[in-house]
Amino acid sequence: MEPSANHNSPAASLGALEDALSRPDAAVLDSIRRLPGDWIVLGAAGKMGPTLARMIRRGLDTLGQDGRVWAAARFTDADLEMRLRAWGIQTVRCDLLDRVQAARLPAAANVLYLAGQKFGTTQAPWRTWAMNTVAPLNAMERYAGSRIVAFSTGCVYPLVPADSPGSREEDPLEPLGEYANACVARERLFEHASREHGTPVLLYRLNYAIDLRYGVLLDIARAVQAGDPLDLRVGWVNVIWQGDANRFAIRLVEHAASPPAALNVTGGERLSVRGLALKFGALLGREARFVGPEGPTTLLSDSSRLRALLGEPSATVEEMVQWTAEWLRAGHATYEKPTHFQVSDGRF
Repeated sequence: MEPSANHNSPAASLGALEDALSRPDAAVLDSIRRLPGDWIVLGAAGKMGPTLARMIRRGLDTLGQDGRVWAAARFTDADLEMRLRAWGIQTVRCDLLDRVQAARLPAAANVLYLAGQKFGTTQAPWRTWAMNTVAPLNAMERYAGSRIVAFSTGCVYPLVPADSPGSREEDPLEPLGEYANACVARERLFEHASREHGTPVLLYRLNYAIDLRYGVLLDIARAVQAGDPLDLRVGWVNVIWQGDANRFAIRLVEHAASPPAALNVTGGERLSVRGLALKFGALLGREARFVGPEGPTTLLSDSSRLRALLGEPSATVEEMVQWTAEWLRAGHATYEKPTHFQVSDGRF
C-alpha cells in the first residue's frame, strides 16, 4: 500500500518545496545578523540560486535588518526573474564572461558565487574552461573588497576506493576529465586573487544537492519507477538536502579568509546506490533492476570538517528518500537534468 500524502512535506507542492529549501534556521539568522551589508548571488538562475537568494531575503526580513539581496545572471528565463522579484530580490542581468558587465555589478559586502558550467563539456570544452576561469577572475576583480563563498565541486578529487570514507580537503586534486580540471583551475584562480588582494574567500566543494526536482536520489528513483536497470559502476554516493546546502553556504560567509580554505559540503553517510534503489522499489511498488556489480572506485567526499564546524545537516537520508518518492508519485514537474552521477571517466 502506498503511504498517504503528507501535506506538511516539502513534496506536497512546488510552493511547499521552495518554502522548505529557502527557510532560514536560527543559525542562519545569527550569521546574517553578524554580516552587515548587501548580498549578491552570482549565477543565480541555476538550480540552487533562486532558493539561496530567497533564504537570505527571508533572513533579513525576519531580523528586520537592512540590506538588499541581488540575483545576477543572464536570465534567459523571464519567468524566473519575475519570481525572484516577487520574493523581494533585486535582479541584474549580467554575463560574467564580459568584464565590462561584471565591473558594473552592484556593490555587495557578501557574495555567493554559483556560476559555472558542467554539462556540455565534451561537446564544447572551450566554453566550460571560459566559464570556470574567465568568469571567476571578472567576479574577483569586481568584488575584491567583499567576502566570498565560491561554489566548487567534489569532482575536483580523483575517484577513491569504494570502501573509503571519501576525499578530505587536504587530498591532492587529481581529477579525471576536462570539466573537473576546469574546476580545479577555478579554485586556483579564486585562491590567486584572494592572495593578491587579501579578499576573504571560502571554496565550497559541494556534491550532491537534493531538491526533488533533480539530484541523485531523483535519478535513482526515476530509473526504478521506469523499470530501467541501474548501472552500478559508481556504486556509492554522498547527498545533502539543498535546504541544508543553502544554510551552510550562508553561514560559511563568516568563515571566508585569505588565503582561502576549502570545505567539503555533503552529508555524512556513504550511501549504496543499490540500497537506495531497493528503498525506492519498496516505496514505488516496483522492482529495482541492476547492471553489473559495484565498481571498485567511486566519488566520495568526507564532510567531517564541515560537520564539526557547523553541525549535522537537518534532513536525514530517510526523509529525502521519502520526499523524493512522494514527489514522483504525485507527478510533480522535474528539471529533466540528470546528474550523470554514474560517469566514471570524467566526460560530461
